[in-house]
Order: sequence, then structure tokens, then C-alpha cells
Amino acid sequence: MAKKKRKKTSTLNMSRAERKALREQEARRTRLQLIALGAVSVAVLVFVVFLAVRGQAGLPGDKVNNLGNRHIPTEEANNVSYNSRPPTSGSHFGQLARWGVYKEPVADGLQIHNLEDGGVGIWYNCPDGCPELVDQLTGIVDEMGEERLLMAPYPGLETKIALTAWNRIDKMEEFDRERIIEFIKAYRGKDHHGVGG
Repeated sequence: MAKKKRKKTSTLNMSRAERKALREQEARRTRLQLIALGAVSVAVLVFVVFLAVRGQAGLPGDKVNNLGNRHIPTEEANNVSYNSRPPTSGSHFGQLARWGVYKEPVADGLQIHNLEDGGVGIWYNCPDGCPELVDQLTGIVDEMGEERLLMAPYPGLETKIALTAWNRIDKMEEFDRERIIEFIKAYRGKDHHGVGG
């Protein structure tokens, strides 16, 4: 308390010019502190963004822009368009497809909900049939367990095989066991409810 009185007394004993100079010095110190704080904040933000981008770049497959996760009635399915084939996000039905292997295609509006729930889709397109590929893909599902995996034909797919997860896709022409398992391990079980992506 005595220090404050001395400071007050010493300020009172200063001339108007000296008090003005002191105020300017304190304002300059405050500005420098704010600039330093701002610089540190920007550096931290840049570092966080760098880590996020680097982390995304290291993930398997390609990133697909998020189309949200709105639930729609099944009769609206024909009015929905997606930004990838098979889709990786967007409007979808409120129910899930049963996890596992299908011999028939799974509707886009149904399988997207599975991706939202942390599922991974394994899709193939073999217009002339490809029993060996189907056996290889089924073998991976059997080995890893059906939980959070969907496997089905996907007519019209531009490649022979596609893997999907929420906002991620990986397409390939040939069976690549390690690549498929890596994709499944990277995304299976990551729930996307409430975050929209």
C-alpha cells in the first residue's frame, strides 16, 4: 500500500508533459503486449491448422466435401444428389442397413446412415461377374468381423472397387488387401452424429 502512495505522489509531482510521456509509454507497452499476444495466437493457430491438414493428408483415401447428415423420409430419396459415387455424406434415411455382406445393392440413403455411425462401405462393380473378387472382399469382412462393415455390389461404379467412410473415398481397379484393411482400420468406429462431418 505504501508503494501505491509513493507512486501517486511521484506522479503528482510530475509535470503535465512528464505524465503525458508516462501514459504514452504505458500505452506503447500495452500495444506491444497485445501485438506479442496476437503473434503467439496466430502462430498457435497456424500450427494447429498445419497438424490438422497434415493429419488429413496422411489418412487413406480421398477427402470428399461434407454434405451434412439430415434425415429424410424414404420417398424423398429420388430428390437427393450426392457429390461422390458411392456417396460419403448427405441426406439419408433414419434407419441403418444391417451390417455385413449383401448380394444386392444397398440404397444410398440407407448406407450413408451406416457411414455416419462409423461404418465403412466396401463396394464392387462387376457387370460380368467376379466371384474371385467377391470371395476376396468377403474374406476381409469375415476376418475383420461384420460390425461396422457393409459390403455390396454398386452398379455404375466407375472403378471395380470403392471404399467409403464419412467424407472419405478410395477407388481402385484391382484388389489390394493391405490398402483395404488400412482404410477400414482408419475409419471404422468413428461416429459422426452431432458433428455434421
